[in-house]
Amino acid sequence: MKKRLTLFGLAHCSTCQKAQAELEENGWTVDFRDVQKEPLTEGERASLVADFGDRLVNRASLTWRGLSEAERAADPVALLGSKPSVMKRPTIIAGDLRLSGWTANVKRALGVAA
Repeated sequence: MKKRLTLFGLAHCSTCQKAQAELEENGWTVDFRDVQKEPLTEGERASLVADFGDRLVNRASLTWRGLSEAERAADPVALLGSKPSVMKRPTIIAGDLRLSGWTANVKRALGVAA
C-alpha cells in the first residue's frame, strides 16, 4: 500500500522543501500545495483551524512580526486567507494524522528518522 499525504506550505520555504524530500525518500507520495499560489478556501482554512487551533498561525514568522495589532487580533481563518504565509509550515495531513512543523515528533509519527 502506497503512503500518501498532503503537505501545505510555501514553495520557497526551505523547511517545506526539506520535509518533502525526506518524506519522498521514506516512501511517501507527497501532494504539495503552495498556499500562496493555490490559496486555501475558507472551508479548508476553517477545517485546519478546527484541527490545530491558533497553533496554525506561526507567531515566529517574519509575516507575523510585520502585522499590526489589529491584524494579529483577526480571526485565524480570516488571517490565513489574507496572509497565507503566516501559516505554520509545513502543515501535513496524512490519513487521520494532522501534523504541524517539521520536528522530531512529526518525523517519528511519519516513520522518518529524526
